[in-house]
Amino acid sequence: MTISFVHLHLHTEFSIVDSTVRVPQLMEQAAALGMPAVAMTDQSNLFGLVKFYRKAFSNGVKPLIGIDLRVRNPDEDDRPYELVLLCQDIHGYRNLTRLISRMYLEGQHRGAPMVDRSWLDARSTEGLIALSGGIRGDIGRACIGGKPNLAEEHLDHWLGVFSDRFYIEVTRLGRSGEEEYLQKSIRLADERRVPVVATNDVRFIKQDDFEAHEARVCIQDGHMLADAGRPRKYSQQQYLKSAEEMCALFKDIPVAIHNTVEIARRCNLDLTLGESFLPVFPVPDSQTTEEYLRTESAAGLD
Repeated sequence: MTISFVHLHLHTEFSIVDSTVRVPQLMEQAAALGMPAVAMTDQSNLFGLVKFYRKAFSNGVKPLIGIDLRVRNPDEDDRPYELVLLCQDIHGYRNLTRLISRMYLEGQHRGAPMVDRSWLDARSTEGLIALSGGIRGDIGRACIGGKPNLAEEHLDHWLGVFSDRFYIEVTRLGRSGEEEYLQKSIRLADERRVPVVATNDVRFIKQDDFEAHEARVCIQDGHMLADAGRPRKYSQQQYLKSAEEMCALFKDIPVAIHNTVEIARRCNLDLTLGESFLPVFPVPDSQTTEEYLRTESAAGLD
């Protein structure tokens, strides 16, 4: 039987704060591992989209486009929670670009772009698939915080927004509280008949890259690599694991592996690259676009 798994939560080099994954090497490794698809979910941006999209196809890998969102927590402004969004189609892509633009224009908090939860409704998220963010999502925080009712409230909210496009994300990276969250979230998903999906929250390609990744994070956060007291937000497990490794890791929850492939099948984004698409700007009936631009330019110079 062919073992298949798709990485759906992955930061590339365009997530400057926390990733050393270079797109060409990523695609070479994904192809070498026989992966049918891989997702790019950079932190708050789509800067790497064109490079990622082209490199994926040139290596015979299906590109999945998404973003790792920071969602503002009204109770704790300095602790936003995570939500991963993946484009299901071109409509979802356009909705995602609108959200990103609004996030940078209206959602800046201490230099970090965020979204307000109120911005995410059934209309603004149409065509987008959501992963709950795992232990760093609002459901995850409620689970490990011993607040099962609050976890259900959050789940109800997201189901109201995304319906059958919402998945509870689970990981096994060795983080504190992770296994407690996994058990509670699996139980919640079973009770509410919500699908679960496994990710590896990838930040580097090979396990040996962990030290280089830590150096990058220290530069970003202003810490010394040798500082024993510095925050350690990442683990050696956040590399591009093979399908065999992921299947072994979640052998007790095989559906979480199967759902990665199902999500990849649901996402079909066709983009036209290499062409310019300029907005249609209204001009007076008596003038062409070029004439109106010339008139407005002259008026501005005067």
